[in-house]
Amino acid sequence: EAPDGLAEAPGAVLRGLDKVAGTASDITLAVGQTATFGKITVTLRECRYPADDPSSNAYAYLIIADIGASAPDFAGWMIADSPALSALDHQRYDVWVIRCKID
Repeated sequence: EAPDGLAEAPGAVLRGLDKVAGTASDITLAVGQTATFGKITVTLRECRYPADDPSSNAYAYLIIADIGASAPDFAGWMIADSPALSALDHQRYDVWVIRCKID
């Protein structure tokens, strides 16, 4: 368990939105896994959740990059209940955390 009252999960469920096509998809990732969504890649480094209330929130460390880009568009923690606090700034895609995947 993480020292700050958060437990570590083996994966996460994210939602990706293609703002041009107007389509949303759920993206399920295991820690360390990378998925392709449209023309971006999404890598999950970590997902943590409140140990005493797993469904209340999720904190996911994500790395999001355009395919073939030398630097990521986003690298950091995203928080499920505060998506605007730390958001991907991409002209076409939006990605946010739904929950940690505990089982």
